[in-house]
Amino acid sequence: MVQLLPILHLTILSLIIYQPSLASGADNPTKGFARVHLDSSNFIVEKPYDVAVDERYSFINGVHRFWVYSTDKPHMPSSNTKPRTEIRITGHNYTSGVWQFEGYGYVPSGTTGVCIMQMFGGTSSATTLQLRVYNGSLTYYRSPVMAENIYDRWFKVNAIHDVGASSVKVYINGVLKYEGADRGAGTHYFKFGVYEQNDPSDYMESQWKNIKVFKKEKHDISPTPQPQPQLER
Repeated sequence: MVQLLPILHLTILSLIIYQPSLASGADNPTKGFARVHLDSSNFIVEKPYDVAVDERYSFINGVHRFWVYSTDKPHMPSSNTKPRTEIRITGHNYTSGVWQFEGYGYVPSGTTGVCIMQMFGGTSSATTLQLRVYNGSLTYYRSPVMAENIYDRWFKVNAIHDVGASSVKVYINGVLKYEGADRGAGTHYFKFGVYEQNDPSDYMESQWKNIKVFKKEKHDISPTPQPQPQLER
């Protein structure tokens, strides 16, 4: 019986050790949402128009890898936007309801001045949300900072857009890091990858995996906003 006490002690100790993960403040942002179907047909790669897809994008072992150079061309000859390599999630555009993007992102050291995830569509700007990286910090547009020291590690992103409430929430690793107003009505959709912004590095890269989209309808929202003319993304 005496010999069993150390085993019992270790068992109790192991339970105590794992308890902090349950009380760390992490939440489940997808509770109450329904996952929508995604397959490869929903992922459209936008990349500099004068290079092949495999020169700026790869998908290996479930990981999407995107890279772009500050000297690259835009995604189409007629565009005056900055260089990008992004996936646009198609087939799930929305103008109402409550929608959520979930994914795990990774940014290598040195990448800066870049947007790595967007909610496209708005009235006052072309997007209603941009997650950017500046010198190792993950930011809402230019500010505020939502997470520091994100380089070279995976982090979980949940971004929720409640169209009826005109609100956006961003969770990083299950913790609410930003909550604020959206940027107006429009036809919205999600994008992720790399899209050059101000003060960029010469080379920009992000990686993403486990991409999911969720939807939750609200029955007490105001009438569906009418789509507005879209600004160039």
